[in-house]
Amino acid sequence: MVKILHFADAHIDMANYGRHDPESGLPMRVMDFLASLDEIVQSAIDNQVEMVIFAGDTYKDRSPAPTFQREWDKRIMRLSHAGILTLLLTGNHDISPATGRAHAIQEFDTLEVPHVRVLNKPQFLSPSDLENLPIQVLALPWISRSGLMASTELSGSDPIEIYEQLGERLNEMVHNWLDTADPDLPIILTAHASVEGAQYGTERLVMLGSDLTLPPALVKDPRMDYVALGHIHKPQNLNEGSHPPAIYPGSIERVDFGEINDKKYYILAEITKGKTDVTWKELKHIRPFIDISVVLESEVGINQKIQEKIPPTEALDGAIVRLIIEYQRDWESLIDEATIRKMTESAFELHLVKRPHTSARGRLPTGQAGSSMSVIELLNIYWGNSNLDLNAEKKERLNQIGKSIVDEVQSNDTEI
Repeated sequence: MVKILHFADAHIDMANYGRHDPESGLPMRVMDFLASLDEIVQSAIDNQVEMVIFAGDTYKDRSPAPTFQREWDKRIMRLSHAGILTLLLTGNHDISPATGRAHAIQEFDTLEVPHVRVLNKPQFLSPSDLENLPIQVLALPWISRSGLMASTELSGSDPIEIYEQLGERLNEMVHNWLDTADPDLPIILTAHASVEGAQYGTERLVMLGSDLTLPPALVKDPRMDYVALGHIHKPQNLNEGSHPPAIYPGSIERVDFGEINDKKYYILAEITKGKTDVTWKELKHIRPFIDISVVLESEVGINQKIQEKIPPTEALDGAIVRLIIEYQRDWESLIDEATIRKMTESAFELHLVKRPHTSARGRLPTGQAGSSMSVIELLNIYWGNSNLDLNAEKKERLNQIGKSIVDEVQSNDTEI
């Protein structure tokens, strides 16, 4: 049995909200991510795991500030000093599309840090590659389209077609590895990729063609004993109730309001051949996000209605709050913004989003009756007076839909 810890999508330099800590100089949101990372590292040490798998995306982009690199490196070095084998996959946020450029976690390879391996290309790792742990690892870090096209001599201009070819090559590669693997030892597949049918944090299905997408059958192959995934921030087991577990643990902190209801996890797994016990460990200190929406339909009691929607002070404490107010533009001066900010001062940060509307009635050209105008002409007048953000192509498409509906109604009336 081999005990592992699996986490992914750290994105530790996501400082898109809040202020800086006066002592460390770090953005306080970065400190939130680092607090989760500290909890994960301490758990690996306390639970005496034999291997940590990080399934990609250390930072928000491939050019992190040296200060953020220092903070990440300090945590990984704790694992190295504890003698825990740590596998670091490169994710899409870690690599440059330019050939020959260093990736964001290159330093561990360059300095040959003990017990730390960076996996930046597809590879099969046997026990001799894993400090003689009785386990095998199939690694699929993020693969750029240009990089894999060059290495596999693929050609084509249609992105969907290219991704399909790449998916077929990877599928073939993994099956070849499985055929040559020791059937008596556990096998882990780790990948930073989308899997068809997985769900993003916004609940939209992963669509083929949007990026390189692995087929579900690949991650559910019963010859494998655990599948450690990264790239999608919504925690999920794609093979619930069956073997092997195919798990996205999700990001280690809430990145934005798209993850407002998601709990955050890392995974402890005890792996033996044909059987894996998985424990979802919820991260304890995740900053709350609160989304409030107010639609004002009357100028009477505007501020009372807004204030009734604001939670009590204790509920707002330390939270990132977004308050969206929709109203008629001429009511702008009636909104008491000072009181709103006073009521939400216990929040970590308030994003006040004002969405004023303008009431406008479309007017027909002088001397022209609506009955004498075509459906298209009437619709164009409506689009011109609406607040809808429509380009010419969308207007044309909507015009054709409107015309077809009117034509169908008129045709039915004629038949009657």
